[in-house]
Amino acid sequence: MEDTIYEELNVGEITKDKDGYCINDISKKVIAEISLKVIVNGAELVSVLCLNQYQEELALGFLYNEGVINSYSDIENIYFNDKMLAVILNLKAGVVIDRQESLRSLTSGCGKCYTYINPLKQSQYKAVESNITYSINTILNLMNDFVTRSEIFAEIGGVHSVLLHTNDFEILVEDIGRHNCFDKITGLMLKENKLDLFGKGVVFVSGRISSEIMTKIIRMGVPILVSKSTPTTAAVKLAHQHNVTLLGYIRKSGGYIYSHPERLSL
Repeated sequence: MEDTIYEELNVGEITKDKDGYCINDISKKVIAEISLKVIVNGAELVSVLCLNQYQEELALGFLYNEGVINSYSDIENIYFNDKMLAVILNLKAGVVIDRQESLRSLTSGCGKCYTYINPLKQSQYKAVESNITYSINTILNLMNDFVTRSEIFAEIGGVHSVLLHTNDFEILVEDIGRHNCFDKITGLMLKENKLDLFGKGVVFVSGRISSEIMTKIIRMGVPILVSKSTPTTAAVKLAHQHNVTLLGYIRKSGGYIYSHPERLSL
């Protein structure tokens, strides 16, 4: 089942012609999902509903964005067990998980993740310091291009996507959950020792920006976040507090700026 991201299912297709509606039996690709366990030091920390790809990177990004680890060097070993559908890892000596971090709550994302910023981890969620600027025209053009680049969505549907763009680097990931996309992209950059690039670019996302998404953005150090959809009020407040430029409902013709417009030029 490794890396199986869709199945061919027999479905009924509803169509309409001059005589009315009819139903035809066809084969259709349907997006697949797994419940991925993240087992840390022998104990299950979380179970995430996700695509069956980039499993280790997703786990790494989750642990980083939740403030459990600070670098890839905090990991003693890590591997994906495809029979258990689990990422199994051990932290290096001295890297511990606080008791409070085992208290999980269901959120608007898929699977389980923490909400807001853990008061015990405030020092790891600092205000974004990057002074990088982008023109509004560049952002609108990038968004127009971004919405056409999700290959899984174009072929199958059922996924969100996230793009990191800098002047000389880009990476795009897809998953059934918005927050999974952010964790995946963080894990990929963590393994390549490129986390610093987050502070030099713009991140685009296909879906809604909620508070748990914004906490990941703050942890990643992203200065500009651009969404095709809407932010929540909690996300906007976090963006104001942590110096994140937040744009929503962005289309080729315009959109809305919710916080810190000083990084944008006309």
